[in-house]
Amino acid sequence: MTLSDPSAPYALVVDDDGLIRMDAMDILQDAGFRTFEASDGDKAMTLLAQEHAAIVLLFTDVQMPGARNGFAVARETASRWPHIAIVVASGHVRPEPGEMPDGARFIGKPFTADMVHDHLQDILPDGRKPAPLRIREQAGNAR
Repeated sequence: MTLSDPSAPYALVVDDDGLIRMDAMDILQDAGFRTFEASDGDKAMTLLAQEHAAIVLLFTDVQMPGARNGFAVARETASRWPHIAIVVASGHVRPEPGEMPDGARFIGKPFTADMVHDHLQDILPDGRKPAPLRIREQAGNAR
């Protein structure tokens, strides 16, 4: 977790590659989120079971060790906690029909902050966007 705005929403970043996980967390923190992290799908589901009320975004890799890959984590999250927006990222695998829950977004790796922020603008309702993301959106609309 980061020290940031105590009223900011939480995102959960799930990736077995620590460098990619830290990069994704930095991108989300710059967008105004506080973050939780998990290194595999099983740890992610345990954390979601404990913290689901505070989490508004799941950002998950696809290929990870353990019983659940990112698609499974995304589907289970959507089924159990439909208020959580979902972004699935991979540099190796593309989703097949039915692998991702309705409303989830897929982005390829490597991703940039702008790519991630643009997807977040689309999938998060205004009431769940952290202030920096809302400000960025307003600045973009003012052009």
